[in-house]
Amino acid sequence: LDSVLKHKIGLKGPMTTPIGKGFRSLNLTLRKELQLYANVRPCFSLPGYKTKYDDVNLVTIRENTEGEYSGLEHEVVKGVVESLKVITRGASTRVAEFAFQYARDSKRSTVTALHKANIMKKADGLFIECCREVAEKYPDINYSEEIVDNACMQLVKDPSKFDVLVMPNLYGDIVSDLCAGLIGGLGLTPSANIGANGLALMEAVHGTAPDIAGKNKANPTALLFSGVMMLRHLGLHDIADNIFKAALAVIAEGKYRTGDLGGSASCSEYTKAIIDKLE
Repeated sequence: LDSVLKHKIGLKGPMTTPIGKGFRSLNLTLRKELQLYANVRPCFSLPGYKTKYDDVNLVTIRENTEGEYSGLEHEVVKGVVESLKVITRGASTRVAEFAFQYARDSKRSTVTALHKANIMKKADGLFIECCREVAEKYPDINYSEEIVDNACMQLVKDPSKFDVLVMPNLYGDIVSDLCAGLIGGLGLTPSANIGANGLALMEAVHGTAPDIAGKNKANPTALLFSGVMMLRHLGLHDIADNIFKAALAVIAEGKYRTGDLGGSASCSEYTKAIIDKLE
């Protein structure tokens, strides 16, 4: 943690969080402590790796610090639990500004805000109000809104209609995993957490997979692509592109794929094949 704070950059693997009991999520703690307010997950179809969709090319941007994940829960009386959802103008505006600037810098055309303001009129209403205000500052970027449940259906029907998606915390957690499923799973999906003062922490967002620990079966692509995102964040684009193209070539070739991608290669074999493709 001290190193990340000093150098304002980091790359981490997955960490286990107990379900329904035990200590608070370490990932949530990191995001709070480092003020990592935006989670960025690109989802794109991989050439040569066949899924139900061939034209996925979108980015989910998730507010990372509040919403249902504020951690404010208590038992009112026995058998009745209250969990608070917190939405603030400051956090909503900050992630909206990041999403629009990201779209502009990435030469993308559209930002879509996902919400449930038809039901949560004050909380999600404030979120989309902030998005609309920020959208006025970016006349070169198209802006639209979708109710989150309808957006999930539309994503499954035709993901090509979406470009950059921005949303509150819980929706982002769910929708980003849905998008990962469109391209082959979390084992292929990189992630970056962007914080204040330029700090960035990249991570693979899949689970810890204790059932295959030490068996040389894991797919390292998500962590590798997260490393590529880190290199690009540092301005090392040539090195990032070299690694990225090598990994894509190995996946497209199909000879060395890990079990989750339908192959039989070990983690070491897959990794060596990528290294051999480096220029």
